[in-house]
Amino acid sequence: MVRPVIEGPHELSTSWPKADRDIARWTDHYFRRTKAIVEAMGDCTVTYAVFMRRPVISAPRLALDWLHGVTRDRGAKITIDTIYPEGKWVGAGEPIFYVTGRFTQLVDLETLLLQKLGPACVAAFNAYSMCADLPKVSFLAMDARHCCGTEMSEIMAYAASVGSERARRKVGAIGFLGNATDATAHYFGRQGGLGTMPHALIGFAGSTLEAAVMYDRLYPDEPMTVLVDYFAREITDSLAVANRFPGRAANGRLNVRLDTPGSRYVEGLDPTLSYAVLERNAPEAIRGYRTEEELRYLVGAGVTASAIWYLREKLDAAGFDKVRVVASSGFDPRKCHIMADAAAPVDVIGSGSFLPARWSETYATADIVAYDGMERVKVGREFLLRKDSV
Repeated sequence: MVRPVIEGPHELSTSWPKADRDIARWTDHYFRRTKAIVEAMGDCTVTYAVFMRRPVISAPRLALDWLHGVTRDRGAKITIDTIYPEGKWVGAGEPIFYVTGRFTQLVDLETLLLQKLGPACVAAFNAYSMCADLPKVSFLAMDARHCCGTEMSEIMAYAASVGSERARRKVGAIGFLGNATDATAHYFGRQGGLGTMPHALIGFAGSTLEAAVMYDRLYPDEPMTVLVDYFAREITDSLAVANRFPGRAANGRLNVRLDTPGSRYVEGLDPTLSYAVLERNAPEAIRGYRTEEELRYLVGAGVTASAIWYLREKLDAAGFDKVRVVASSGFDPRKCHIMADAAAPVDVIGSGSFLPARWSETYATADIVAYDGMERVKVGREFLLRKDSV
């Protein structure tokens, strides 16, 4: 089992900004004014409580590594009391950790620290939920293309590894085995990223089969995952590739990937036939009340439970039961939950949809709860005081 690697001398983009000059440019102006006032008036030792407003999985490593690095460079001494270590479930409003140090050394770091914490905790929660709902499915983190810059890409890859590892511990899930880029592969215990071909290669080759031939020519000893939706011939092209590479098909080194857009059905399906597929394979999934969103994931257009079952039926009927099915396209926690309800026979899910859907949920918050050892916090935030002191 591949375990995530989250320690070691990796060059982290999240180490920036580190120099005081850059920190001053990127922090809130009122924190700079406060720092100047406190420096003039005598300074003090403060304790910050850092928390989230919604339940999350604790993923503080990148934020705390950055904080340790900056304060070390400043020659400042801080103490961190981590209440919820990495991978632990955290309730809304519960401090994840407390930070104690001189006010002048911490006040201008608050905003930057929170930026590196909140999104990671929410994404880790989402990744855990997806892996826990589908414990027998392997996941590939394909978040990089949806991130706004390399720092976010690193935070999201780290978060996926944290949520995945919790799912392994709690429910024995396979979880995330890797991701799409070399830069963050170490979080999944790998030297490099994973993936074989985008739609652009299919377009270049002119046919799905020819793209597979090209890939096999350059990478004959590596497993191959072939996109099969480019020409709206998911079934036809899957069988054509399997027939062209019988050795790969027989030894489990061939995967076919569904990434059908939501604007059309998989080849051979329509609403009526989609219901029939689930009636044959997972009848309980469509009996009883379902929301419009749930029905869309079950029998709608695009990559649905019925589409995955249908492709699996066709592969098995042709004798290709060792060819694995990879699915992508909008696999967020809700869609993964519905796939679990339908027992969709998917082997691998490529997903960037563990990224937080509502960015407002990622806002971490910090409040000072003690000045020179005397507890003091704004009214309404008394819940942040240490439990043994209230």
